[in-house]
Amino acid sequence: MEKIQYDVLEKVNTPDDLKKLSCDELKTLCEEIRAYIIDVLANNPGHLASGLGTVELSVALHYVFNTPDDKLVWDVGHQAYPHKILTGRKNLFHTIRTYKGISGFPKMEESEYDSFGTGHSSTSISAALGMAMASRLQGNNTRQHIAVIGDGSMTGGMAFEGLNHAGDSKANILVILNDNGIAIDKSVGALSHYLTTITTSSAYNRLKNKIWDFYGEGKGKKHKNFFRKIGLITKSALVKQSNLFEALNFRYFGPIDGHDVENLIKILGKLKDIQGPKLLHIVTRKGKGLEEAEKNPIAYHAPGLFDANTGKQVVNDSGNKPLRYQDVFGYTIVELAEQNEKILGITPAMPTGCSLNIMMDKMPHRAFDVGIAEQHAVTLAAGMAAQGMVPFCNIYSSFMQRAYDQVIHDVALQNLDVVFCLDRGGLVGEDGATHHGVFDYAYFRPIPNITIASPLDEHELRNMMYTAQLGGKGAFVIRYPRGGCVNLDWKNPMQEIAIGKGRCLKEGDSIAILSIGHIGNAALEAASIAETKGINVAVYDMRFLKPLDEDLIQQVASKYTDIITIENGALKGGLGSAVAEVVADSNLKVNVHRMGIPDYFVAHGSLKELHKECQIDTDAMVSMIMKIATKQ
Repeated sequence: MEKIQYDVLEKVNTPDDLKKLSCDELKTLCEEIRAYIIDVLANNPGHLASGLGTVELSVALHYVFNTPDDKLVWDVGHQAYPHKILTGRKNLFHTIRTYKGISGFPKMEESEYDSFGTGHSSTSISAALGMAMASRLQGNNTRQHIAVIGDGSMTGGMAFEGLNHAGDSKANILVILNDNGIAIDKSVGALSHYLTTITTSSAYNRLKNKIWDFYGEGKGKKHKNFFRKIGLITKSALVKQSNLFEALNFRYFGPIDGHDVENLIKILGKLKDIQGPKLLHIVTRKGKGLEEAEKNPIAYHAPGLFDANTGKQVVNDSGNKPLRYQDVFGYTIVELAEQNEKILGITPAMPTGCSLNIMMDKMPHRAFDVGIAEQHAVTLAAGMAAQGMVPFCNIYSSFMQRAYDQVIHDVALQNLDVVFCLDRGGLVGEDGATHHGVFDYAYFRPIPNITIASPLDEHELRNMMYTAQLGGKGAFVIRYPRGGCVNLDWKNPMQEIAIGKGRCLKEGDSIAILSIGHIGNAALEAASIAETKGINVAVYDMRFLKPLDEDLIQQVASKYTDIITIENGALKGGLGSAVAEVVADSNLKVNVHRMGIPDYFVAHGSLKELHKECQIDTDAMVSMIMKIATKQ
């Protein structure tokens, strides 16, 4: 393939440069931005398909609006790659999601053009509304406030809360619904069907023709008359099905082609002059410009390495044996569900990521994707448990934060048997601070009626899942990291394990490491290295954070002079804090040295780089062992 020339893109570093381009140059610019994203991400993996779908929209928004004074909020933020390229970060784009490089999401401290950080979803409307209300109170009635919501984010309950308030506020806010029919997996639910009905109905096809016919005849007429008539046509076309957004007091416009940059500029230019809450419905294609991504936007949401010329993913063929905790979960829940007819599976929009798609394929009537709606997922599971079912609710750790009240109020308070499989526990790598699952140990530990477990390896994950589904244990959290297992012969015969009991993995002399979860494997490695230096260190796998094995801690304290606690979670409130509490409360004579994620938001980078930064890698553990041994 001939090397791409970025003739127009080279001239654009800020939105001011963008405004100097002709219409033909803008179209060329869109092609070049799309090619540039493909070229960079082929070798530096990131979120690909979403950004490819928002190129024309990004160009049009920065062409029409006076950013950064006009406030632009992207939701979910992985749509914002073209926005980053257009706002002074073009020459840094190759560093995206790399250690010390630019973030894969909008980040306020990174650029004045990033009005609001949006790593999670469904927050844009509330944020933009807050900005609009603040601007009005500050006497600024000309500033524009735009929320671009897409990739399934409109299914989140908070989006509807924002719509409900905005429609009653008369605030100057424009919501752009980027409708690509898909989130990370295929969009689900009644809203998705509703939007499909709008975009495919014969009424709307007629509506579009009327709008464009009228636009051609009405050139030069006042903007408000133009849009008043569009509004009347829209409403008349929707008499039989009603319009959700109009019912919430939004002026609704669309649907229009989100890849026609010239028309987007015209429509956005008109919308600038209309006060109050407005919603523009655009239809885009996720993955546009790369054939493989258009055909399979789920796989190409974040495809890893791929060939920029052909679009084919670079596949690492590791055989048929699942090597990720996610795969072990997916196959194990099917195995358990075949034995226990009460088992159900639930996930909020992450069936492929968490591998619940395996159960959805084999048992579609017993596995449910509820959309980006963690609060609903938890309480749905509570309702199922109240009727005697055994729901496995699989949610990414950082996403579970949104459903904290539901875990307390709807599950734990009522002591219902819900199994929470907490995926992506600990540092997750390149997604960065918004996605690191480091707070879960600390935020779950104070809740009554809850069990918190974390497996050392795939055998333990299966045993914990088996134990949890036996019932009568209340809320049962099983927390495991993203990605690689220990690579054992993973399909072990499952067995019940004792709740709240740890185990000794290795005996030692004067120093003992207490670990929880997969990081215990690094603790074993550190102990092995220390042994080559003449220091015999014990290693214990606590297995459970709650109930904590206090008897084991007392035994260790009576045998060893120093305890090192290690966890891939926030240092404040996790395993180390729990062990220190037992030592203090029982007046045990032992020194406790805590290792975990420090008290700041860790940025993005590879897991190896982040573990080193946070001092929880094998080298850091060996250093801690040597430091203690030297003082003894």
